[in-house]
Amino acid sequence: MPIHVLSAQLASQIAAGEVVERPSSVVKELVENALDAGATAITIEARGGGRQLVQVGDDGCGIPAAEIETAFLRHATSKLNHVDDLKAIRTLGFRGEALAAIAAVSQVTVVSRAIGEATGTRLRLEGGQVVARAAMGAPQGTVIAVEQLFYNVPARLKFLKSVSTEKRLIDEFVSRYALAYPQVRFRLMHDGRIAWQTNGSGSVLDVLAVVYGPEVARQLLPLAEATASGGTAARDDFLSPVSLPPSPHAERKTISVRGYVGPPSLHWANRSQVTLFVNGRWVKDSSLTYAVIQAYHTLLPTGRYPFGLIFIHLPPEEVDVNVHPAKTEVRFQDANAVFTAVQRAVRETLVADSPIRSLGGWSTADDEPGDAGPGWVGELDEQAFARRQAQAELDLDWVAHETETDTAVIASQPLALPSLNLGGERLPIMRVVGQVGAAYIITEGPDGLFLIDQHAAHERILYEQFMAQWAQNQVAVQTLMAATAVYLTPAQATLLEEYLPTLANIGFQVEPFGPRAFTVRAMPAILTCQDPAQVLLTVVEDLERGDAPLQSKIEERIILRVCKSAAIKAGQTLSPREMEVLVQQLEACRSPHTCPHGRPTLIHLSVAQLARQFGRL
Repeated sequence: MPIHVLSAQLASQIAAGEVVERPSSVVKELVENALDAGATAITIEARGGGRQLVQVGDDGCGIPAAEIETAFLRHATSKLNHVDDLKAIRTLGFRGEALAAIAAVSQVTVVSRAIGEATGTRLRLEGGQVVARAAMGAPQGTVIAVEQLFYNVPARLKFLKSVSTEKRLIDEFVSRYALAYPQVRFRLMHDGRIAWQTNGSGSVLDVLAVVYGPEVARQLLPLAEATASGGTAARDDFLSPVSLPPSPHAERKTISVRGYVGPPSLHWANRSQVTLFVNGRWVKDSSLTYAVIQAYHTLLPTGRYPFGLIFIHLPPEEVDVNVHPAKTEVRFQDANAVFTAVQRAVRETLVADSPIRSLGGWSTADDEPGDAGPGWVGELDEQAFARRQAQAELDLDWVAHETETDTAVIASQPLALPSLNLGGERLPIMRVVGQVGAAYIITEGPDGLFLIDQHAAHERILYEQFMAQWAQNQVAVQTLMAATAVYLTPAQATLLEEYLPTLANIGFQVEPFGPRAFTVRAMPAILTCQDPAQVLLTVVEDLERGDAPLQSKIEERIILRVCKSAAIKAGQTLSPREMEVLVQQLEACRSPHTCPHGRPTLIHLSVAQLARQFGRL
């Protein structure tokens, strides 16, 4: 084909792909414009996860009637005048592409009245083209409604995620900016229902309580002040600059680092709870995220990540925000100084203010010594072990009978091993010798010794029992005497609502209980001794890690987590009878050699190997 200049409409749609990736991108651009306009109240409404409608209204300065069409042209902005302005950007938006990009791939209606104007203006655009304009009465501010996103770009439309996923992404973005601008009242609505709102009091703690719940907000630590000499000072206010020694790039540099971090006892399954802002702009920066995580070195369990809400302020000329069209990446003039400031502020806060951990956390690793897990500490007698095994018994008829009896009757029931012939490769009959390291059971078999990992073995036993019950739609369920309330973040609440039917299929009875609050009324019987709130939070964290391709895979993944939580842990001393029951049930398993996650459950030392080690061969 001959070389030619693209049409304005096609060029706009191509450019829109860099700025507008999904409904949450639309929310981001419109909210940032509202904040730049000096809004003190912002209302965000989404329908169908943002596919049908994204509407953002604010009480900012508004768009003058004479400029409203110009605002939707490419590279039209009120925030830059000269090239030199790019060296010190002080606004969230500046490229002049967002409104044009949004209008190019949707149907947009804007109603705005600027300060000093008697009437407002209503403008309607489709595919970037103006189709209607009229004067109308309106309060000061701007309301922009974006309908039928990607209606003219079907290739982009079909790659959007599910409605629930898009809602969660919108929740996450609005939550971030509500935390960054606590003086602004935010209201988020999904499908005509208020999801959550803030009061605009100016207190970050108030917003943290709305987004994460009062229990999490109560535990957070305000960042301590770090001086140039490395000392710390107690701080009661939220603002706390960190002064660094001179850098090779400037005579004197002052970097303000403020925010909140969680104590080591508060940790999450992924890095998503480390939120970074640079001069009021949410950014993604792997180096600064690592700085926060590194500050917790040796303080967190393996595979767990901290909470961090970090606000970094530095002179605008020392940070370049003109890196990516989405404006979520920045470059620092002195990246090492910023890294050091963040890491120092977080680490000194943890050293100075971190409280002593409370007893009763849940297991975070397979092999943590001394972590016996909730519900097992102090219940190591033979009768308690028998009761727990009886609750997870594979004989479904017996389980059905068990649910009709009280605790005293259950405790008096004799131990019964699974009666179902599972087939497959079996272990030989073994005799229990003892326990080593409060983690491994020593047994004697026909041809040597076996070392059994008690946690991995019990996890395998519970998994096969649970899967057998689930396959027959007869999961043993224990109704709780008192329902337990669980408070989730907006994104987690949206995710849990999507998977409530899935959880019901495997024995959980969870019901909505107000905005982002849920009550646990029943759980699988094998979790009777566990903390219902912690179990549900752990399941939600697993769901946050990614979508399984099939519904059955999602259910199996939750069952894996349930069995891991219920299994005995390393560091727990067992009685001889408890060890015998565990070994006998492992012998009856279909796949006794590995746990459900693939780790070996036992190691075999043959008589020949022992003889070789003692020099007999």
